[in-house]
Amino acid sequence: MDNESILITGPEILDAGGIRRGSVLIEDNRIADVSNTLSPGDADTVIDGTGKLLIPGLVNTHTHLSMTLFRGIADDLPLDRWLNDHIWPAEARLNGDYCYAGALLGCIEMIRSGTTSFNDMYFYMDHVARAVEEAGLRCVISHGMIDLGDTEKMTAELRESRRIIKECHGMADDRIRVALGPHSPYTCSEELLKETAALADKNDLMIHIHVSETENEVSEVSRSHGMTPVEYLDEVGVLGPRTVAAHCVWLKDWEIDILAERDVKVSHNPSSNMKLASGVSPVARLLQRGVNVSLGTDGAASNNNLDMFQEMKTASLLQKVNLEDPTALPAMDVFSMATLNGARALGIDAGLIAPGKLADIVILNTRRPHLTPWRNPPSHTVYSASGADVDTVICDGRILLRDGELEVLEEKYVMELAEAAAAELTG
Repeated sequence: MDNESILITGPEILDAGGIRRGSVLIEDNRIADVSNTLSPGDADTVIDGTGKLLIPGLVNTHTHLSMTLFRGIADDLPLDRWLNDHIWPAEARLNGDYCYAGALLGCIEMIRSGTTSFNDMYFYMDHVARAVEEAGLRCVISHGMIDLGDTEKMTAELRESRRIIKECHGMADDRIRVALGPHSPYTCSEELLKETAALADKNDLMIHIHVSETENEVSEVSRSHGMTPVEYLDEVGVLGPRTVAAHCVWLKDWEIDILAERDVKVSHNPSSNMKLASGVSPVARLLQRGVNVSLGTDGAASNNNLDMFQEMKTASLLQKVNLEDPTALPAMDVFSMATLNGARALGIDAGLIAPGKLADIVILNTRRPHLTPWRNPPSHTVYSASGADVDTVICDGRILLRDGELEVLEEKYVMELAEAAAAELTG
């Protein structure tokens, strides 16, 4: 990779280590230096960071990117009706072109709201990978496998996952990697889950799975297997340090112990869980037990956006009101969940503004009425900022958004393409 060098002069810098001021030099795709002694002559491109806040790129650890096409089609419904009566019938009409259009739209939404990396589970993932490559973002993708006990379907799902691994793993200078995506313990047979675990071990791949999202799921798995979902997944070998477990709402204390012992990475999705009335994940207890908890938006059909700033605020406020404790999940903790914890969950060498780290960087314009007076950067970033405050986005050392203007993709074309796809799918 031979990107031009970039110097960002004079911003405040916020990462999991705290707040400081300094200039940031990027060479190729990594941060080369962070100091107060850098000068404009040190780089090919200079960005003035005066009056701005520089943070690591946000990491969305659970989404279904192409579901941007389903935004708003089935709001205010219970999860079972939402899925069975609306989402799954619409998904049956999907094809690669539709998923490509939805993924392009999702990429633009993510860039504009400061997300540089994400963890995606869906269908036609080679088309999603093509969209991500064009957008310049970083991601882990997985084909969502569902067999419902059908052996023929299981074989087809594993075949598709192997195809995506072969065609997409390491694409775009390794910005795109492939994981295995068994949908959940209630939609996947025991054999499929065991085959997934074996394939992940053989190929050193991550596993991305929904776990204990609803009380009904827990009851169904317990009836079928005599164990809770976490116990069952542990029994079949799915849980480990390369596993990202999305939701984890309905957990017993001993299940939290299992997740901690197996070093499972939990993706908390507060907006989706609230909108579908799924419940409240015990994030404070998970963090206290040492579990790496990150943040995800889920798909745009159940959120209904991909704004990780909104997700940070929601996550913090939800824990406070649920525990009746205003000190629960403070700003810096939830900010770390959206940056460093997310990077660790996806095995990405980013999440901090430090020499040697991947140059995934977001710059916020802090000169906004709702950010004034600018006196507490962590608090303002979590409780006051939104994706609309994102000024500049750099991923893998490449500028994707500068001064609010996209330098990748044609926004108007992508919106028209997605609008047409959505109309065909749901009209």
